[in-house]
Amino acid sequence: MAFLLTLITTAYASAQEIKWLTLEEAIALQKETPKKIMMDIYTNWCGPCKMLDKNTFQNKEVAAYVNENYYAVKLNGEGNDVVKYKDKSYGNPNYDPSKANSRNSPHELARYFQINAYPTVMFFDEEAEVITPLRGYQTPTQLELYLKMFKNDDHKNIKTQDEFNAYYEAFKPEFQG
Repeated sequence: MAFLLTLITTAYASAQEIKWLTLEEAIALQKETPKKIMMDIYTNWCGPCKMLDKNTFQNKEVAAYVNENYYAVKLNGEGNDVVKYKDKSYGNPNYDPSKANSRNSPHELARYFQINAYPTVMFFDEEAEVITPLRGYQTPTQLELYLKMFKNDDHKNIKTQDEFNAYYEAFKPEFQG
């Protein structure tokens, strides 16, 4: 019985965690099974980034929705990983290992995407083309609006601020938190 309880608890816990991939892995998977990509661009020193991880990405409804409908990617916006995107490699030639947990040089891919605030959640379509960046901390219900809007391609029908406001007002969040 204890074994079964451990097995169930382990399965439940893992079901609540987002399956993070590298950008290269996500793009390769898109070729087999098209899905959009959600990329969390964070830094080690960023308090709101840590809140996004703890309060939003560990929310079981957010995690389940992201795992089912997106490929999830994390990118340290000031890290030193080499990342390939659109047949070009991006790194951080000015990265200083002694500043790993404080402000560091921006990653070339973060610069390419014009990231100037952390956290930023980038959304990509099924062809790995950028849809939009979403800057700042998002609660589960705030992020839900964008997760569902982009997944359903509703954003393609929103051309003005008034149309977005109407979409926002009509949206009924289902996630708790």
